[in-house]
Amino acid sequence: QVQLVESGGGLVQAGGSLRLSCTASGTGETPVPIMGWFRQAPGKARELVAIGTRYGGAEYGDSLKVRFAISRDNSGNTVFLQMDSLKPEDTGMYYCNAVIDSRAYWGKGTQVTVSS
Repeated sequence: QVQLVESGGGLVQAGGSLRLSCTASGTGETPVPIMGWFRQAPGKARELVAIGTRYGGAEYGDSLKVRFAISRDNSGNTVFLQMDSLKPEDTGMYYCNAVIDSRAYWGKGTQVTVSS
């Protein structure tokens, strides 16, 4: 069973930073080809934050690239999301995503709350 476990969420003030991490297990493949992050705020649809390959290529949600950065550890089974200059509108549940053999897997999410 593929499992994705996120950590690093929390409560921060506007302008602060958080570093999220997500580790995949039970994948049967190392490194995981594609891993990334989505988020969902109350009353809004789930949206792309950042997603990338093992080798650094990445796509970011609109306007997020200037503040967020996605990266992978050397094993290829952990993905990080560095979030700087956080804004209240960044508040939401952040979900780790992995794509293996064209199938998407999701973590349970980690809450990010940014106070004004």
